[in-house]
Amino acid sequence: MMPQDQFPSFREVPNTGVIYVMTKAQQAGFHYGAADWANLGQGAPETGALAAGEERLEAVAIDATSSEYSPVAGQKELREAVAELYNKRYRRGLKSQYTYENVAISSGGRTGLARVAASLGRVHLGHYLPDYTAYEELFDAFKGFVPIPIVLKEKDQFRATAGQLEEEIVSRGLGAVLLSNPNNPTGQVIHGAELERYVEVGRRQRCALIFDEFYSHYLYDSAALESASLSAARYVEDVNKEMVIVVDGLTKNWRYPGLRISWTIGPKAIIQRIASAGSFLDGGAAHPLQKAAIPLVDIKVADQQAKIIQGEFSKKRELMMRSLISMGFRLPAPPIAGFYCFAGLEKLPESLQDGMQFFEAALQKKVIVVPGKFFDVNPGNRRGHIPSRLNKYVRFSFGPSLAEVERGLSRLREVIAEAAAKGE
Repeated sequence: MMPQDQFPSFREVPNTGVIYVMTKAQQAGFHYGAADWANLGQGAPETGALAAGEERLEAVAIDATSSEYSPVAGQKELREAVAELYNKRYRRGLKSQYTYENVAISSGGRTGLARVAASLGRVHLGHYLPDYTAYEELFDAFKGFVPIPIVLKEKDQFRATAGQLEEEIVSRGLGAVLLSNPNNPTGQVIHGAELERYVEVGRRQRCALIFDEFYSHYLYDSAALESASLSAARYVEDVNKEMVIVVDGLTKNWRYPGLRISWTIGPKAIIQRIASAGSFLDGGAAHPLQKAAIPLVDIKVADQQAKIIQGEFSKKRELMMRSLISMGFRLPAPPIAGFYCFAGLEKLPESLQDGMQFFEAALQKKVIVVPGKFFDVNPGNRRGHIPSRLNKYVRFSFGPSLAEVERGLSRLREVIAEAAAKGE
């Protein structure tokens, strides 16, 4: 007889992407704070002060008021502060301005994206490949829309023009498009006139554009630096009529992943729907943390943080790029944003040319990386019969401290040298 499932009312939820990687690492002895490991698979930036005199949040006050539930859409004061930040950064002199009603606060980026997904109608939702691994779980969890992949090609440096986007929208009947900008894992970014054209395409085709902007402070190409950061919000004509939705938060751009505070910005009518979704999905972000976040989104603090990040992370970026190339990795599209290098393995010893095999070999040296196949977002495994075109890529993070990045790169050099010595 076939063994019966002990819990037949519950389905298996597979560990994929970064969750799979971190689970395997923990089984091998990794724990957060482990000094003998190098977590180059890390999807979060180093925390703490990076520059002399930089002030960081060190305490969160809790009183009787903040012990109460917060409104599901978020504290009005924080929503007002976020709206003011976007107006000052991107909408100076424009008639249409964001108000608190254009902002919803969530407990982290994934929660914010889940609220957006729960609010979508029965549409074809375009999404790029490669892109953020968690989108796969998001698409699997919500069945009201049909996810449609849009392939970003290496020959185009993993970027799509506004014209290509419009062709995809028209030919595939897309009602919405979700994309990380800057992109995770490739480090490419749509900015300036091209980003403006993206917004124009959405306006013209009545297609919702959902921008995941969690890396918008991490800019290294002078051409991308319109200001201290970038956002599609700069190019919206009417904030309450255009279906441009922006998701961001303190996790990456302010380097407070533990606070789990994010926001979604868009037309009032859509924000109302997103807040309604939050009432049954998560109930709202922690009240004391929202109060603590208000000073952090002041434009002076936010712009200072962006400039510090660009100064300090650019050093780690240069080190990683230089080191990977010297070891034989291929960088088809050097990162101009974010804190990742997406590297090809074809020039390495044969035993290391597959992303999963490379991951296992690096793990033996207590180094964590993320195989490229996990960014080939494939909800429902609908393309399971086709080998992933990203099998020969790996994502490396320079999010950790400089010392940890250096340790990890040194050990990767050992991995490659040992494989070459064995003739593998």
